[in-house]
Amino acid sequence: MLPAYNAGPIQPGSRPAAPGADKKVLAGILGIVLGGLGIHKFILGYNTEGIIMLGVWVVGAVFLCGIPSLVMAVIGIIEGIMYLTKSDEEFVHTYIMNKKPWF
Repeated sequence: MLPAYNAGPIQPGSRPAAPGADKKVLAGILGIVLGGLGIHKFILGYNTEGIIMLGVWVVGAVFLCGIPSLVMAVIGIIEGIMYLTKSDEEFVHTYIMNKKPWF
């Protein structure tokens, strides 16, 4: 039998994190660092959009001198910054609950 975990009382003025808010920082950093590969999309459960970004990045890098890959990287950086600048509640509402896939 596992012992019960008691987190203790919630401090005044603090709120528990919204469900899904834990993905915000990871998705934001991956969007900035590996944005062109679409890894941040997979973290948020947007598999179709992640496959599109990864496919465009690979095809662009191999066949089109990297220009489409650069565009995907810029999109990833923009999305990563947007994720990190939103509050936890706004992030969860926009990207977890309403499933806004692009920007």
